[in-house]
Amino acid sequence: MVKKKIAIYGKGGIGKSTTVSNIAASFDDLTFVIGCDPKADTTRTLVGKRIPTILDTIRTNKQPELEEILYDGYNNTLCVESGGPEPGVGCAGRGVIVAMKLLDQLGAFESDPDLVIYDVLGDVVCGGFSVPLREEYADEVYIVTSGEYMSLYAANNIAKGVQKLNGKLGGIICNCRNVEDEIEIVTEFAALLKTKVIGVIPRSQLVQTSEFQAKTVIEVFPDSQQAEEYRKLTKNIMENDDFVSPTPMQSDEFEKFFYSYVH
Repeated sequence: MVKKKIAIYGKGGIGKSTTVSNIAASFDDLTFVIGCDPKADTTRTLVGKRIPTILDTIRTNKQPELEEILYDGYNNTLCVESGGPEPGVGCAGRGVIVAMKLLDQLGAFESDPDLVIYDVLGDVVCGGFSVPLREEYADEVYIVTSGEYMSLYAANNIAKGVQKLNGKLGGIICNCRNVEDEIEIVTEFAALLKTKVIGVIPRSQLVQTSEFQAKTVIEVFPDSQQAEEYRKLTKNIMENDDFVSPTPMQSDEFEKFFYSYVH
């Protein structure tokens, strides 16, 4: 199987961390999950608890060993969280830059994982959050969105960042919120960006139930349809070789697109 380094972007709260952790849990070969969201919650359901972040660690130890920041997770995963500054102090994106440099210095990538996943907040305005693409740590981008206005608006802005950085967009992941005509809306949105919907994840109570236990759906409900949808998404991503430079919409184009489904 082809080795992949992917970055998954999305608006805060859209479910990208849940998506990332379930992709990792459903992939049986060595997977390296790097949480680049200052909430530092990407790896919680893989490790079973929140892990110390790189930024928190280096505040007390300027030269940590790799084992102090890298944790073993469910189903052959390696997990790390970049972390963020204390509230109201500093730039959250800066933590991503510091984390990536330290991981490089400590040889974190020498384990030669089959899949590397970066979970990145959809704020591509800040230079730190563009690091996985700008510094070529990631080769492919996937954007998580629902059919809701703000989620799609953020996804369109992320596409602008991907285009500016000459990134390769592999597709849109529709994380459903039970919006009317949701799949149709997201499918048209993807087409307008000259890409495709690579996976549809239904809204399910199983996600919340498993996260209450600090576990993934894959681990708690392995035989469920929800787990199967995550496996399908993982398979689609691993087999995907169709990438584009996205064609994001201007603000007036986006408004016209979205409100065509409302009025």
